Amino acid sequence: MDSHHFLRTAVVFLLATVIAVPLTKRFRLGAVLGYLLAGVAIGPQLLGLVSDTEGVATISEFGVVLMLFVIGLELSPQRLWVMRRSVFGTGLLQVLASSMAIGAAAYFLFGLSGRAAAIVGGSLALSSTAFGLQILAERKEAGAAYGRQVFAVLLFQDLAAIPLIAAVPLLASSTAQSFDLFAVLRTIGVILAVVVGGRYLLRPVFRFVARADSVEVFTATALLVVMGVALLMELAGVSATLGAFLAGMLLADSEYRHEMESNIEPFKGLLLGLFFISVGMSMDISLLLHRPGLIFGLVAGLLLLKSVLLWPLGRLLGGLNRSDTLRMLVLLACGGEFAFVVLRQAAEQQLIDIGQRDALVLTITLTMALTPLLVVLAAKVLNVMPKKPLREFDSIDTAPPRVIIAGFGRVGQIIARVLRAQGIPFVALEHSAEQVDFSRRFGTINLFFGDPARPELLRAAQADKAEVFVLATDDPEANLRTARLVRRQYPHLKIIARARNRQHVFRLMDLGVDEPVRETFHSSLKITRKTLEALGLSHELAVDRVERFRRHDEDLLKKQALVYDDETKLMQSTRDALVDLQRLFEADAEPSAERERRRDPAVPLTGDD
Repeated sequence: MDSHHFLRTAVVFLLATVIAVPLTKRFRLGAVLGYLLAGVAIGPQLLGLVSDTEGVATISEFGVVLMLFVIGLELSPQRLWVMRRSVFGTGLLQVLASSMAIGAAAYFLFGLSGRAAAIVGGSLALSSTAFGLQILAERKEAGAAYGRQVFAVLLFQDLAAIPLIAAVPLLASSTAQSFDLFAVLRTIGVILAVVVGGRYLLRPVFRFVARADSVEVFTATALLVVMGVALLMELAGVSATLGAFLAGMLLADSEYRHEMESNIEPFKGLLLGLFFISVGMSMDISLLLHRPGLIFGLVAGLLLLKSVLLWPLGRLLGGLNRSDTLRMLVLLACGGEFAFVVLRQAAEQQLIDIGQRDALVLTITLTMALTPLLVVLAAKVLNVMPKKPLREFDSIDTAPPRVIIAGFGRVGQIIARVLRAQGIPFVALEHSAEQVDFSRRFGTINLFFGDPARPELLRAAQADKAEVFVLATDDPEANLRTARLVRRQYPHLKIIARARNRQHVFRLMDLGVDEPVRETFHSSLKITRKTLEALGLSHELAVDRVERFRRHDEDLLKKQALVYDDETKLMQSTRDALVDLQRLFEADAEPSAERERRRDPAVPLTGDD
C-alpha cells in the first residue's frame, strides 16, 4: 500500500468517525452504532470510499484481542467469587438456555448441521458488552439492581465467548464420524503452557521493565505480551483471543494491572472502533432489499426469543421487579460484538456459508442498532405507566415524632443514627421496599415503606405534630414534589433539604426552604482545606481561606437565587463574583489583614465539618 493510498484511507476513516459517532452519541444511541454506520457509509455498497474490507478487517481484529486482554485484567478470582451467584447463576442459565433454543431453531427450522447450529446458537446467545455497559454508564444506572444483574450476565458471556471462539476450529477439524482428539489435546497443552509460563515469567518481566521507569517501554512490553501470547496460540491452531484473555487473567492480581489497563486503553478503543467500522463495511445491505422478510423475521425472532428466556431469570434468580426486569431484557436481548468474530471464523472454517454469515451479521447489527431506541422507549413506557407499589405502604403506628426523615439512603441513615443516639423521636419514610428491608435487618426502628410525597402517608406519620421535616432523598424532582406538599399542608414545619446542585437550591428556595444543604459542598470545602495544607499552608491559614470562600459563595448563592432564571445575569454575576474573590484573597495576603484576622474572633480556626 503506497503512502498516498494509506493517508487517503486513514483520512476517510477518521472523517467518518468524527461525523458519525458524535451524531449517534448526541441522540444517546451509543458510539458503537456510530462506528457501524460510518462503516456502512464508506463501504463498497454505498460511497465506496474504501474497498479493501479484508485488509481492514485483519488489522481491526486486533482490537478484539486487546478487548479480551482488558477483560481478563478485570476478572481477578476474588471479584468473580464475590459475584459468583449472579455470574455463574443467572449468566450461566442465560447462555445455556439461549444457546439451546437458538441452536434448536437453526437446526430444525433452517436446516443447519449440528455443528453449525451449535456455533450459531452460542454466538447469538451473547449480548453486546460495549452497548450494555455504555448505556448503563450514560444513564448512571450501573449501580441499580438491574444494572448489577446486566453486568453479571455480560461478564459470564465474555467468559463464555472464549471457549466458543476456541471451539470453532475444533468443530471444523472434526467430522460427524470422528473427532480430532489430537486437536483437543494440543489446545489443552498450549493453554496449560501459557498459564504455567505466564505465571512464573510475566511478573518478573514486568518488574524488570518497571525499573527502567519509562512509560513507553512499559506500554511496549504490555503490547508485546498480548501480541506474543496471541501469536503463540494462533501458531498452535488455537484462537488468538483466547491467548489474550489468558494473559490478562494471569496479570489480574499483579501490581501493574491498573497501569497496563490505562496504557492499553487508547489502543483498544481505536482498534475496537476500527473493528466495528470493518463490520459495517462488510454488511450486505442488499439483503434488506432482496430478502427483507427473512432479515426482519430474524431480528424479531432473536429479540423475542431472548426476551422470553430472560424474563424468568430476572424475576426469579435476579429478584427484580417487573420494571427492572424489562430494563434488563431490553439491554440483553440484542446480539453482541463477539458474534461477529465467531461467525467470521465459522465462515472461514466452512461451518456456515458466506450467505448465512452475512444474514446473521446484518441481523445482529440491526438488533444492536435497535437497542438504544428500545431503551429510550422502555424508559418512556415505565414513566407513563402508573407506578403501583409491589406491596402496600406500611401502616405507621408510633408515637408523635419531632422529626420526619424523607429518604433513608446514606444521608438519611446518618441523621437517623444521631437522632436515635440523642433520644429524639423520629419517623423515617423510604419509597424503596428493597432499601427498607435491607435497613431493617440492622435493627432500624421507626422506618416505614411509603412515598413521602403522598398526603395520606404524611398524615399517618403525624406530620402535624412534628417540628422538623428533613428531605434526604437523592432524587431532585421527588425532593421538590415533597417540599411543595409539605410547605402547602404543614407550613409550621421547618424544612431542611438536601440539594444536588445550585439549580436545585434555587428551586427549593423558591418554595420557601431556607438554606438548602448542598450535598457535596461541605465535603468539597474540607478536601480543599486538606489540599492547601498539603501544599504547605498552615492549618489556620488554610481554614481562613476556605471559610472566606464559604461565606463568599453563600452570599453569591443568595444573590443568584433572585436572577437564576435569567442566564445572562446569572453568568455576569458569576464573573463578577470571581473578580471579587480574587481581590479578597489579594487583600488577605497583606500583613495588616493577617494581624486583623488574628484579632478577629469571628473567624474560626478549625476546619473540620
